Amino acid sequence: MTTLTVPETALVVLIGATGSGKSTFARTHFLSTQVLASDAFRAMVGDDENDQSVTVPAFEALNHVAGARLALGRLTVIDATNVQRQARASLIKLAKEHDVLPVAIVLDLPAGVCIERNAGRSDRSFGADVVRRHRAELRRSLAGLAKEGFRRVHVLRSPEEVAAAEVRLEPLRNDLRGETGPFDVIGDVHGCRAELESLLVKLGYRLRRDAEGRAVGARPPGDRRAVFVGDLVDRGPDTPGVLRLVMGMVADGVALCVSGNHEAKLVRALAGRKVSVGHGLAESLAQLAEEPAEFVERARQFCDELLAHYVLDGGRLVVAHAGLPERYHGRASGRVRSFALFGDTTGETDEFGLPVRYPWAKDYRGQATVLYGHTPVPTAEWVNNTLCLDTGCVFGGKLSALRYPERELVSVPAEQVWYEPVRPLVAATGSQPGGDAAPARVEPDVLRLDDVAGKRVVQTAHHGRVTVRAEQAAAALEVISRFSLDPRWLLYLPPTMAPTPTSARPDVLEHPTEAFEFYRAAGTGRVVCEEKHMGSRAVVLVCRNAETARSRFGMSDEVQAAIAGAVYTRTGRSFFDEKDTKALLDRVRSACEQAGLWTELATDWLLLDTELLPWNAKADVLIREDFAAVGAAAEAALPEAVASLTAAAARGADVTELLARTTARSADAAAFRTAYRRYCEPLTGLAEIRLAPFQLLATEGHTYEDRPHGWHLDLADRLVASAPETFRATRRIEVELADSGEVEAGIAWWDELTAAGGEGMVVKPTANLVSAKNRLLQPGLKVRGREYLRIIYGPDYLRPENLTRLKDRKLDSKRSLALREYAVGLEGLTRMAGGEPLWRVHECAFAVLALESDPVDPRL
Repeated sequence: MTTLTVPETALVVLIGATGSGKSTFARTHFLSTQVLASDAFRAMVGDDENDQSVTVPAFEALNHVAGARLALGRLTVIDATNVQRQARASLIKLAKEHDVLPVAIVLDLPAGVCIERNAGRSDRSFGADVVRRHRAELRRSLAGLAKEGFRRVHVLRSPEEVAAAEVRLEPLRNDLRGETGPFDVIGDVHGCRAELESLLVKLGYRLRRDAEGRAVGARPPGDRRAVFVGDLVDRGPDTPGVLRLVMGMVADGVALCVSGNHEAKLVRALAGRKVSVGHGLAESLAQLAEEPAEFVERARQFCDELLAHYVLDGGRLVVAHAGLPERYHGRASGRVRSFALFGDTTGETDEFGLPVRYPWAKDYRGQATVLYGHTPVPTAEWVNNTLCLDTGCVFGGKLSALRYPERELVSVPAEQVWYEPVRPLVAATGSQPGGDAAPARVEPDVLRLDDVAGKRVVQTAHHGRVTVRAEQAAAALEVISRFSLDPRWLLYLPPTMAPTPTSARPDVLEHPTEAFEFYRAAGTGRVVCEEKHMGSRAVVLVCRNAETARSRFGMSDEVQAAIAGAVYTRTGRSFFDEKDTKALLDRVRSACEQAGLWTELATDWLLLDTELLPWNAKADVLIREDFAAVGAAAEAALPEAVASLTAAAARGADVTELLARTTARSADAAAFRTAYRRYCEPLTGLAEIRLAPFQLLATEGHTYEDRPHGWHLDLADRLVASAPETFRATRRIEVELADSGEVEAGIAWWDELTAAGGEGMVVKPTANLVSAKNRLLQPGLKVRGREYLRIIYGPDYLRPENLTRLKDRKLDSKRSLALREYAVGLEGLTRMAGGEPLWRVHECAFAVLALESDPVDPRL
């Protein structure tokens, strides 16, 4: 059996005369979806696969489909004769455009076999001359296929070889998705052996030395693995020592290494090619000249075989010397290698004569973390989920490594300045030092319209893919661009909340019985019932100080830095002006300090989910223009109508039914006014504002959806105890759903709350984030009181005919919306806590707002 190896992502070109069996070979060894046959495209375009007159448009269509597949990274097989060089040239060009390897599989069968096969096909009228011409063209070009650009060429010369062939798909050498780490990714070493040894020891590695005391390997702590970003050589005092250590680690299987531009140049120099010996190459060559020839050859071979980049951890981590845009991840071409080794330049030079590098990281929108080096920076800083680890050790800076997935930066200082850079290693605005090049000056991290516009799919950890339609995005863009606060504060928008299933009781629309049964049926044994405050949902982001606002959230504006946080609505609008926002946050900040939360949670910022009270602090316009207007009109008209009808009845008029109906309407209107007035407290200023926190959403590096609700509410109680003038407690009870006594107690508590004028309660799984049958469970169900629902459904909603109609309300859309928004919100928090870039966090907040534009009954 002959094994033909083909990369999993490649353009496979079948080459052979008509009748050589290419289509049969394709059907045997590839999926039907992977094969694009010229005959099939002729049929699609011209209704006849043998119609040669439609060859040009047929191949245009074939190339378009092939390009679409390659753009998605799909293996694509071209089934055509492809015996002419110009036909192959267009396919090789297509492979290069999409940075995949072109592979040729040649069926070089004898002419007699092809002629005999064509003669046996009734649908073919090709004569022997066509076969001989194809064979002649193939024979002329066979030896030059590799020079044309094919990276692998497989030739089968007989029917027996074709029958014995086996195609084996294999990942590219840079595809190490199965390697999940953990990793220690180490920045540019540049011959600084002593610092590398110190860094490895600090990371927990145990150095292995030879008889001469030289480090020739290292044993990692646990199952960790080192990954070097390249530029091991040049400039520093001991390039051979660095190579000896890293080569030993790679040989032992405890390290990976990608090529840097300095390794590529060293290889050319050691091969005797003419290169410039600047930028530290002369030092490396001089040091290697003192080493045995055998070592130098091993070093040359090692550097020559280094790949340009690796894709690791299921595609979540990419390591390349100069970084790599998403479109190049896991691809293979000269263009990809060039970018990975050298980056890209704007074509300009700075005042030092160095090329200005294109700031690819500022435009990066990929999901994979990209770790790289190449351009020295004084301090490693995250930019759009990318991190440059070259902190200029050889220039007197530091040698740095990132522990992945922990995202912990570990550094050791340089022992001295080993090589003077073209300019000093200092933190300059927009430009940074280096001997290779300087990055372009760019603006601070900003959002782009295409981060949120159009149809988007947000991948969430707890609910899979959530789609945001283009029209939803357009509606959200209108709101967020006109009314939203600074998006750097907008980490999270809370989800809508699903109501409990409609009650089977004849006199109410909602009741705790159905909420309890919902969670019991889902397998949740215990729930917490929380008092539902009648207020406005408010997200509170508070920083410990102005410096946190500047360093963590990028607030360069002194006013925003001084406010050091935000208090905003479910649609991302600030509740108050700047003065009042700062005053309220100062109270919150002080309470956090008194409660000891900054120290206990090891954070300089907190994100809280709260209810802002009283209701009329935010809903004053709604109350006056909607509810109060209805109540006032009813109070003015209905008592007069009742009096008139009563007088008419006294005169003997038959108005009994109308009088009863009007009297009932008047009573309903009075109850309606009582209902909304309960939630309108006197409000003269900020002093009356209270916050009722019920969940800590996130702090630096952490989210808390996995903590039970009791933990969150206990933390809230500490804030209440520290600042009762700022916070209000949330009453609650826990209910064991298997205990009928506790269930009855929960119902009785709801009756008590609602009878006293409360809005009702929210029933939540005690454990907080819960999945049932591999599906995310509703995080909470609101159970609202009879009288409160008058505000929602109108004064006379409890009339039997109205209540019967309302019980037919459709809840599925609301429930689906609540789950999707909840999952997207959690995803945004996870991204924020994980240090992901602003656009990734804002994508989730924006998606929640976009989903809110769905036409769901707002009363539910």
